[in-house]
Amino acid sequence: MSSKPLSRLTLTVVSIPILVLLSAFVFIQFLPIGKDHTNPPVVAEPNWDSPQTRETFMRACGDCHSNQTVWPWYTNIAPASWLISRDVTEGREKLNVSEWGIRENEADDVVKVVQNGEMPPWFYLPLHPEARLSAAEKQVFLQELAATFGNENEEKESRGRENGEDDD
Repeated sequence: MSSKPLSRLTLTVVSIPILVLLSAFVFIQFLPIGKDHTNPPVVAEPNWDSPQTRETFMRACGDCHSNQTVWPWYTNIAPASWLISRDVTEGREKLNVSEWGIRENEADDVVKVVQNGEMPPWFYLPLHPEARLSAAEKQVFLQELAATFGNENEEKESRGRENGEDDD
């Protein structure tokens, strides 16, 4: 058996899957999923305890938890666009500081999830180094978040007690 047919076969075996993958990658770029990069208007914000708290929040959390998302170039390339769009949608659903008081926000857990390192997620930090807080910055930020969102939680609990609801 000569080496010529073997190398042609090897080339075919390797090139066909590469062409299929490349074709699929090009095809998914035309799907509209994850391409709607609109930022709804800012309606209302929480009563921030200081401008510094707002600045740190927007720098570290604002892309997913406000209507002021910055959409970098890679958010237009599938499948990254799908994942990022989903993350922003979910983030805004849980906590959106641009629609404060308009709908329910999960502010109760903000300090806890930041303190536990659940936020920002590990995959966000490599592409957004500005969101990385030093230990000292994180400690100050946690105090600021407690001061900002703690009042919201106390008001919510107070309203619940007034309405005869029990705390869990």
